[in-house]
Amino acid sequence: MSETAKFVLGDKTHEFPVHVGTENEKGIDISTLRGSSGYVTYDVGYKNTGATKSSITYISGEEGILRYRGYNIEELANKASFLEVAYLLLEGELPTASELSSFEEEITRHTLVNEKLKFVFDALPSGAHPMGQLMTMLSMFSAYYPEALNPHRSEEGRKLTIIRLLAKMPTLVAMIMKNKQGHPNVYPKNKLGYVENFLRMTFGHVTEDYTIDPVVVSAMNKLLILHADHEQNCSTSAVRLVGSSNANLYASVGAGVAALWGPLHGGANQKVLEMLEAIKDDGGDTDKWLNKAKDKNDPFRLMGFGHRVYKNFDPRAKIIKKSADEILEKMGINDPILEIAKKLEQAALNDSYFIDRKLFPNVDFYSGIIYRALGFPVEMFTVLFALGRLPGWMAQWKELRAEGQPIGRPRQIYIGTAERPFLDVNKR
Repeated sequence: MSETAKFVLGDKTHEFPVHVGTENEKGIDISTLRGSSGYVTYDVGYKNTGATKSSITYISGEEGILRYRGYNIEELANKASFLEVAYLLLEGELPTASELSSFEEEITRHTLVNEKLKFVFDALPSGAHPMGQLMTMLSMFSAYYPEALNPHRSEEGRKLTIIRLLAKMPTLVAMIMKNKQGHPNVYPKNKLGYVENFLRMTFGHVTEDYTIDPVVVSAMNKLLILHADHEQNCSTSAVRLVGSSNANLYASVGAGVAALWGPLHGGANQKVLEMLEAIKDDGGDTDKWLNKAKDKNDPFRLMGFGHRVYKNFDPRAKIIKKSADEILEKMGINDPILEIAKKLEQAALNDSYFIDRKLFPNVDFYSGIIYRALGFPVEMFTVLFALGRLPGWMAQWKELRAEGQPIGRPRQIYIGTAERPFLDVNKR
């Protein structure tokens, strides 16, 4: 017999089905609550509301588990390429050798972006934030591919839109980086892998070859995989909510980029580096700032420590910490900011205050360190997050479309003024 939940409201009892996930997650289906009782549930920020069923990503914050389609993140990050993970998220299974080869070939056919986009870049102010540039360019794609605007497009047509966006995103991100530097664009070299090509377009120059460092490629590959999806977070929920209106993929992903931009979400790794800069400018005394973080009357908070979902540890942080150590050792960087970061990390990992509260360094802390070590300016960090998160957003959009889910429409509890008469202006 299926489990049910009973709500007693006044003198009536209302019964609702309980849905059980494959990992024994349980959710009460209250979709008929308003119709049967006139009540709605109240859940600020939807922290305890399941807006959908999904087969893409599983998270257990209490146990520190993250899985894509059933595969542990540790195995994927250490054994798979980013395109293998993208295929897994989009198609549901890891590709065979022939499927992966075909997928990679499809990607390489669509890596170039329309040359006219350069004029859009030229029209942007020189100080435009890279995330604002990314949102602008994504919306421009719909102008170049108007067939993608049709919400009832064929499955083959939707797949082409997904391939195009996955292929062009690294080129677009590299163009944003070059535009910020005032450097000429470096075109894709499609004999290279996805990550290698991106690094070459970003750090290479038109007149000289780019030396591909396998340690750098490995770290970048891991970062993209670790960011590829994270269940129904703020930006993913934005993609699904906008997509539920039958908006095209470019608009839906653009909504995800907008949500990701916030410092409480994807902008957190940028905030980590800004915090480290502030500590350096103050003299670099990490003990002083650790004590400020412990002082409940001090508004200062350590950025990059703890996580809203993971109550024990962030499994992604354990993986990327090793890459951070490898990058710093390989590049022999002598950077006071990175030295401060290492001191904060060690202090937090050994201080009972942080240990008791499970405030361990998270993926944002280490990703910011790696991006800085590789030479990315701080303003690019969230754009790189978006590059990694793209396949997850598209998989969620694809799942939404396949299930024919209705348009999202949250309810509210109105607390404004009750009905009142309109008074002539001279009588107010």
